[in-house]
Amino acid sequence: MDSMKLHLKVWRQKDKNDKGRMVSYEANNISEHMSFLEMLDVVNDDLIKKGDDPIAFDHDCREGICGACSMVINGVPHGPEKGTTTCQLHMRKFKDGDTVYIEPWRAKAFPVAKDLIVDRSAFDRIIQAGGYVSINTGGAPDGNALPIPKVDADLAMDAATCIGCGACVAACKNASAMLFVSAKVSHLALLPQGVVEKKERVRKMVKAMDKEGFGNCTNQYECEAACPKEISVNFITRLNREYISS
Repeated sequence: MDSMKLHLKVWRQKDKNDKGRMVSYEANNISEHMSFLEMLDVVNDDLIKKGDDPIAFDHDCREGICGACSMVINGVPHGPEKGTTTCQLHMRKFKDGDTVYIEPWRAKAFPVAKDLIVDRSAFDRIIQAGGYVSINTGGAPDGNALPIPKVDADLAMDAATCIGCGACVAACKNASAMLFVSAKVSHLALLPQGVVEKKERVRKMVKAMDKEGFGNCTNQYECEAACPKEISVNFITRLNREYISS
C-alpha cells in the first residue's frame, strides 16, 4: 500500500501548568515510506493551513543519534519497533485505518513543557554532577598507544551508545533513570582516563539522580526493552557494585 489514513489521538498541553488532554486528528495520504516524524510534519502542515496550533514535538538529527525524538506511541516509548528511535520508525509498521495514540514521556522528573515535549534537563544535571573526566590527561595520544583490553573497550563502547533520550525512564513503572546513569558511569569507569575518579563519580551521579526525583530500579527490565540502543541492564549491576564499593 502506497498511502494510508490514520486516526491519531495526540496529547495536547499548552504548558506545564495546563491540565492537558487527548485530541483526535486525521492523518491523510500518509506514505508507508515516511518516518513517524515526517507523518507528524504532514499533520502539522494541515493544521497550520487551517490556522490551528501545530503539534509540538522534539526533534533534531532525525538519524537516531541525538535522542530528541521522545514520545510514547501506543503505550511504548519510541513505538513498536525494537531498537529504534521515533525518527527512525517508519509508517510501514502501521496499517491503513489504525488508531495511533501519541503521548509525551510520563515522569515527575520530566515535566511536560508543551504537547509532546518534556523538560529533560534533569539528565543534564546528572551529567554535570560527575559524568565527565576532570583530571589532566595531557595531549591526545595515539589511540593504539593505550593498552585497553578489548573486552573493556567493547563494554565501554556499548555503554557509550546511550543517547540520553529518556525512554528507560518512560518505560519504567518507577520512572527510574538507573539505565541512563549506569551507562554514563560505566563507559567512563571502564577506560583508563575515567578510573581515577570512578568512586567519586558514581556517588555524585547517584546523589544527583535521587535529588531529581527518579525512582529506583526493581528489575523489571522494561528499560532495556524500550532502549533504542538496546543497552543491557548488566550496566545497572555494575553501577550498584561500584556504588557499594565506593
